[in-house]
Amino acid sequence: MSFIKEFKEFALKGNVMDLAVGVIIGGAFGKIVTSLVDNLLMPLVSVFLNGANFTDKFLVIGHSDGKDYATLAEAKAHGQNAFAYGAFLQSVLDFVIIAFCIFLIVKGMNRLMKKKEEAPAPAELTTQEKLLTEIRDTLKSKN
Repeated sequence: MSFIKEFKEFALKGNVMDLAVGVIIGGAFGKIVTSLVDNLLMPLVSVFLNGANFTDKFLVIGHSDGKDYATLAEAKAHGQNAFAYGAFLQSVLDFVIIAFCIFLIVKGMNRLMKKKEEAPAPAELTTQEKLLTEIRDTLKSKN
């Protein structure tokens, strides 16, 4: 089998195509969820936290010039090493919110796609039904 033919068979398998579609849809869906978090949910969370913005929480580490910096960007602009714990906390909070949103969407999709339950297996025949079946089969074989 030639290399090109083998690659063609691999690339056109259903699983590979399904995976490609899933990755593309996942990327687009990620943008939607990120926008939901950044533009709708985080402003609401900020209201409940009295306008707190975690991204600007930091500590200057190492050699410091003794100035107090209001923002992380300002400290970095002056060449300071900063332990940006607020940005990490913001990322963790974003992750939790995104994961919860995805959980709710997947749960809803699973509910919509729920397969019909299989029909229950037929009940086992009683002794009387087994005997009647044998009698029927015996009568059929005599005729």
